[in-house]
Amino acid sequence: MPTAPDHHLEDREFGRREQLAIWLLLASAFTVILNETIMGVALPRLMEDLHITAAAGQWVTTAVLRTLSVVIPITGMLIQRYRTRTLFIVAMGLFTVGTLVSAVAPGFAVLLLGRVVQACGTAIMMPLLMTTVTTLVPPQHRGRLMGRIAIVMSVAPALGPTVSGLILQWFSWRALFIFVLPIAIASLLIGGLRMPNVGEQRVVRVDLFSVVLSVAGFGGIVYGLSAIGERASGSDTIEPLIPIVVGVVALAAFVWRQLSLQREDRALLDLRTFLVRPFTLSVILSTFASIALFGSLILLPIYVQNVLGFSTLDSGLVLLPGGLLMGLMGPLVGRLVDMRGARLVLVPGTIITAIALWSMGLFTDTTSIWQVLATHLALSLGLAGVFTPLFSVSLGSLPGRLASHGSATISTVQQVGGAAGTALFITVMTLVSTGVAGSPEAVDAHALAAGTRMAFLIGGVAATASAVLAFFITEPAPEPETV
Repeated sequence: MPTAPDHHLEDREFGRREQLAIWLLLASAFTVILNETIMGVALPRLMEDLHITAAAGQWVTTAVLRTLSVVIPITGMLIQRYRTRTLFIVAMGLFTVGTLVSAVAPGFAVLLLGRVVQACGTAIMMPLLMTTVTTLVPPQHRGRLMGRIAIVMSVAPALGPTVSGLILQWFSWRALFIFVLPIAIASLLIGGLRMPNVGEQRVVRVDLFSVVLSVAGFGGIVYGLSAIGERASGSDTIEPLIPIVVGVVALAAFVWRQLSLQREDRALLDLRTFLVRPFTLSVILSTFASIALFGSLILLPIYVQNVLGFSTLDSGLVLLPGGLLMGLMGPLVGRLVDMRGARLVLVPGTIITAIALWSMGLFTDTTSIWQVLATHLALSLGLAGVFTPLFSVSLGSLPGRLASHGSATISTVQQVGGAAGTALFITVMTLVSTGVAGSPEAVDAHALAAGTRMAFLIGGVAATASAVLAFFITEPAPEPETV
């Protein structure tokens, strides 16, 4: 009779070597994830300095998320094939080079290139962190470690706008990268010298056709959503339906290809993870949560600055308390998950998130900044109760041999959800505000407020659906190796 593969972890020593690996990965992951949203507050400044529209400017964030959605599926194979230290050096090396390119970029195109190179490093870091935790940490302590990962994956992007606002108050947008560069270099040097190797490696062949299908599938859908907003703002761009259809077809072909390859254990992304019901539901919920998090992070700075008339520093400070709240709640939520289970925290978390997004749908061009602050605090409180239990349930329910594919899968859908949320919120805001004003050139604070309201209401619909799904989350023991 098969047994769950993680049972031997209950007696595994979680010593100094293991703690060193996880703390190095946590610190580095926090740095790279922070950069996903650090350009959100800078978007109005970029629009002015580089003479671009909001729909075009949002690509400094969307391009990062789109790159992550393309690269992350490959990491499941990379983690199986290469040593931890090697992957860490590659990840932080790419991030450091991308940061340098962005800092010296002469224009928007080179800035986007630097952001894409940064994202290639970020794409490796997060699955590497989650797989390492799943491999090293005994189940009875996993909730706390997942709480720390939740801090990285939710607080780091939440703090991005605040850090950006503080820097932009006195410096140009280039300083956003100049300030991060020495931190990235230090992480690269320390990790290169001290990062231990964990797990066992095996030779895994890369299926290039799967990589191509992944790029076309995930990238096409996100690009199509963004193209809708660009066309609404008056830009001459491709018909949005074309990349969306191409993306859907390529994604279907990608799934078919993985189902064929996984019979020989050669899949780029092993989809047998979706045979585990708790994992599947967790992935869906994580996607909705990412839409809410990244969509609100891109839209709130635009609303606070361009509708309410506050500065970049003010918009960053408005988001700071929510980011700090998520950080403080992470360890507490992790302990609750370890002691009482995930659903006790997950259900109220999704409900609070939905209420907060519906409340943001009431924002007008005369809304008090204190109401914005309070609503964002409520959203942060809700999301704090979502990510930690989802990570714990999703990865804890998988057999050990699927751990790397599971972490790559949940990271992929989270980033695709974030990219789709960013593109969707900006697109809805642009379409509605342009419709209210009559033309892109006539958009004023009143029209922009109408656009942001509609975008947040759509976020409220997605969050409500996730609140319903949360009631169906269960926490079985990890599936046997025969899955």
